[in-house]
Amino acid sequence: MAIWHTALNFLSLVCLATCTSAIGANWGSQASHPLSPSIVVQMLKDNGFQKVKLFDPEQGIMEALKKSGIEVMVGIPNDLLDGLAGSEKRAEEWVAKNVSTFVKDGVDVRYVAVGNEPFLRTYNGSYLNITYPAIQNIQAALIKAGLGNQVKITVPLNADVYNSPSGKPSDGDFRSDIHDLMVQITSFLNENNGPFTANIYPFISLYNDPNFPLDYAFFQGSASPVVDGSIVYNNVFDANLDTLVSALSKNGFSNMSIIVGEIGWPTDGDMSANLQYARQFNQGLVTHLSTNQGTPLRPGTVDVYLFSLIDEDLKTIQPGNFERHWGIFNYDGTPKYQLSLTATNTSGTLVAAKGVEYLEQKWCVLKPSIGLDEENIGPSVSYACANADCTSLGYKTSCADLDTRGNISYAFNSYYQMNDQDERACDFNHIATVTTENPSNSSCRFNIMIEASIAVSWRFVEYSSWGWIVLLPFLFIIF
Repeated sequence: MAIWHTALNFLSLVCLATCTSAIGANWGSQASHPLSPSIVVQMLKDNGFQKVKLFDPEQGIMEALKKSGIEVMVGIPNDLLDGLAGSEKRAEEWVAKNVSTFVKDGVDVRYVAVGNEPFLRTYNGSYLNITYPAIQNIQAALIKAGLGNQVKITVPLNADVYNSPSGKPSDGDFRSDIHDLMVQITSFLNENNGPFTANIYPFISLYNDPNFPLDYAFFQGSASPVVDGSIVYNNVFDANLDTLVSALSKNGFSNMSIIVGEIGWPTDGDMSANLQYARQFNQGLVTHLSTNQGTPLRPGTVDVYLFSLIDEDLKTIQPGNFERHWGIFNYDGTPKYQLSLTATNTSGTLVAAKGVEYLEQKWCVLKPSIGLDEENIGPSVSYACANADCTSLGYKTSCADLDTRGNISYAFNSYYQMNDQDERACDFNHIATVTTENPSNSSCRFNIMIEASIAVSWRFVEYSSWGWIVLLPFLFIIF
């Protein structure tokens, strides 16, 4: 018996290092200067990612994933749902172009994600009547293409599609205003062996409610746990996931597989979005998952995709300035903080992207000779921030300690770098100048942009006496 017990302990240790469900990553592409897809694929491999979730099947990214050994969940944007819902032919064309072609060429497509959080309350019901028909048509198209067994459908849903009136996970159920629709969709997914995909964001809970207990968001115990019968929940991840498990069980889907499609913590743009909290949350999550214990109501491995891989400076900031800072890597593929992604990686070191080339080491700043009472400063800063990224400026952000001149220079440099250091982008009615002296400090980084040959330079915008002139490659448009 002692020998058998020792053997079990040994096997458990081996499984901890090798049997853990691989963590995936969300790879978004809303960036003015995205990294080359081939560089990102190599970075995924170097860091042990075996799964990736895409929001759109961009050809360059799909090409780079060929024969990479990385499993792919490919997404369908919400703006395509209407067309796919109304036409089986269009669904077949989408599958042929974005799934069949790449599967034949060696892309390991495992899932098609139909839409992205289509039932968010902020969408005011825009996708309520078209999501389910789109799911049905895509499933039919996959079967017709001979991929019904290989590629499964799902729909990534925000965690607001389920809730618990008592706050206890065991009372979980689908949201009352979409309950019947959720049962209908869930039943269809289940019949076709598709998983239920939920996006869980403890950070948003904290962002929306200043009184949300911070320690409950992490994985180190809580002074205010949720007690649900004999179960004590010390972190919001377990409680949220078990609320979903209860909702599924209550409606007849107790054995349905679950994927956590998005979960993470941003590093900038809000007082609670910082490197310390992001590392604490993500490392706590990875360590929690590595035990393979699952949650009280769903023991075992949990399929998770971190949100996100890389920062995206073109994402909408309507939800908050933090939206552009979810990456565990900066825009250029450099790690933001130490993070051990596997049980066997004890160094906690992320591997940076390789082969990234940068523009010259120069920055755009406010001229030293210009006083702060200069009338062009206000409009120039507003314009720069409207057309670049100033989300690191603000209360308790990474650049909060900059003085007034530093804030102005940060805005100017952001615009200058986004426009590939074009000299016209560092003028601002003659109050800006280019410097080779790095204005960054220990917490605030004045970026140098990636070489245009590596990325895709998106545009240069300049105001002239003729009106707004948008300079695109080989195209000049005067408004």
